[in-house]
Amino acid sequence: MKKLRSAIIGCGKMAQVHAQALKNIEETELVAVQSRSEEKAAATAARFGVKAYTDIAEMIRREQVQVAVICTPHPAHRAGAVTAMQEGAHVLTEKPLAVSLADCDAMIEAAAKYNRQLGMVSQRRFYPACSRIKQAIDDGKLGTPMLGTVVMYGWRDEKYYNSDPWRGSWDKEGGGVLVNQAPHQLDLLQWYMGSEMEELYGVWQNINHPYIEVEDTAVAVIRFKNGAVANIVVSNAQKPGIYGKVHIHGSNGASAGVQTDGGAMFLPGRSTVLEPPLNDIWTIPGEEHALQAFHDADRAEFNAVDPVEYYVRQQNSDFIKAVAENRQPLVTAKDGRKTVELFNALYRSSKERQVVRWPL
Repeated sequence: MKKLRSAIIGCGKMAQVHAQALKNIEETELVAVQSRSEEKAAATAARFGVKAYTDIAEMIRREQVQVAVICTPHPAHRAGAVTAMQEGAHVLTEKPLAVSLADCDAMIEAAAKYNRQLGMVSQRRFYPACSRIKQAIDDGKLGTPMLGTVVMYGWRDEKYYNSDPWRGSWDKEGGGVLVNQAPHQLDLLQWYMGSEMEELYGVWQNINHPYIEVEDTAVAVIRFKNGAVANIVVSNAQKPGIYGKVHIHGSNGASAGVQTDGGAMFLPGRSTVLEPPLNDIWTIPGEEHALQAFHDADRAEFNAVDPVEYYVRQQNSDFIKAVAENRQPLVTAKDGRKTVELFNALYRSSKERQVVRWPL
């Protein structure tokens, strides 16, 4: 397979992780990076031995970029993605896909118009403990998923919000914990539940972050079209951060769950993943005693790699192979849109103080 030429749009903290991941993937060659800041572009380009640009279209054309990974602030995803696809590149964008459904739809329409692949980063799907649950569901071991829960207790301090000028505002970030930290768990929940959402009631609050505009805490109840229900509690208001968990309970009484994050939460550029993602519930008939073997295998893999770079690399590799093989990536743009639907429904429900029903 001929190596696909890849580039990064946006040179913030996660861009550094993606750049290293792309450098470690055999099927691609990282050739360029772009930032509106000439200084940031030059620094990242020098670090990874590639060319620096400030203009997306120029970079795509001159470097013949085939795959672009977008690492800009969330409200800028649409502009970067549409430009890149227009100029000939397939696009993988950091989560969330966008902050509005209009932006999501414009990106999806551009992908169809220019015959490009469009995917979203949700690297926790590649954790063995997470993919194990999906496989069990697909194999019918839980019956039909009927009850899902997401609990994420994290912490972000003032230093974090001051680390980038776009953090903590509605216009520059698009939201708070729902938009920035929770999309990983929200994506897993919808991936596992399998049914379309029907209605949601939610509220958000800012509990202990008076220096930001957006929410640090949100709670919701969801009903799915097949009658399943789910509960979401996500927060950045617990010091130093406790855990993130997704649990799925099936129609046959069996349950499976994963602690995706433990201890102080991962902060790009400031900390690494502290604890391995592990299955914390597993009551599938005949497999009740499998947890220890799962834990041993997953700890061994976690300790053998750089978990931040490694799972981002798995996601990037899947997308690059999807482009080469002309197939859908594991996490599609339509998957990403579902998460944007969810947090927009919650914002609307909280504002209107009533149940929000689909379609939005």
